[in-house]
Amino acid sequence: MTYDLAHWAAFLSAALVLNLAPGPDIAFILGHTVRGGKRYGAAAMFGIWTGAFCHVVFAVVGLSAILATSAFAFSVVKWGGVAYLVWLGVQALLSKGSAFTVDDTVGRSRSLRAVFLQGALIDILNPKVAIFFLAFLPQFVVEGAGPVWLQLFLHGTLIIVVAAVVEPPLVVLGDRISRKLRSSNRLALWLDRTLGALFIGLAARLAFVQR
Repeated sequence: MTYDLAHWAAFLSAALVLNLAPGPDIAFILGHTVRGGKRYGAAAMFGIWTGAFCHVVFAVVGLSAILATSAFAFSVVKWGGVAYLVWLGVQALLSKGSAFTVDDTVGRSRSLRAVFLQGALIDILNPKVAIFFLAFLPQFVVEGAGPVWLQLFLHGTLIIVVAAVVEPPLVVLGDRISRKLRSSNRLALWLDRTLGALFIGLAARLAFVQR
């Protein structure tokens, strides 16, 4: 696959702007970073990347086209995502601020896995992400540059690679800023409440998404 410099300049500029723009993914990652530190921010980040990669694969095999053309399929995925976010929000609102203060390694690992799975599912259950990849990636398919499916896969994967450059510094910075806050049990409780409100807000935002 061969592309000229103008192609890469246009694509990488667009990918950089997309990843720098504030959105639900960044909010989710920073929310967990502030609440639990950089390990939990990293777990959220890897979860979001995994969900995004699933959407790349969906776009390549054509599954995203179903969401783009079927109102029923779109609604099923959207309301499934809304229900999941509300469930996460209620859990956080009812917690006692101790989710990330466990001392045992097994407990911490289990919590990290839970945050990772949350990130992946939140992204997978957002039909707007699927439609975004379906609309965005074909713009960078160049006739004669290689198989279309491979070009879609390459550019979709590179969007996640750009995210891997942009987002880790945000996690490190967020961890440093909030480290002292997490040492207070009372503040930890309010961090849980804030994260719960974030989840509910994301659910409301997704509920109003239209095809």
